[in-house]
Amino acid sequence: MMAEPLDDYIDAVSKALALPIEEAWRPAVRANLEVSLRLSRLVDEFALPDETEPAPIFTA
Repeated sequence: MMAEPLDDYIDAVSKALALPIEEAWRPAVRANLEVSLRLSRLVDEFALPDETEPAPIFTA
């Protein structure tokens, strides 16, 4: 049986953080990681003009 692509990453991060993940929670952890990666890809691919500068103060 082939492991999911993110399983090695989940194992490595779990070990690095000394945060054991129960096998029952692994599908939920994988699903949340997949969503996070998909959303971060949208942010990463958003083109900004060269003259864009970071705002020193953010207000909503």
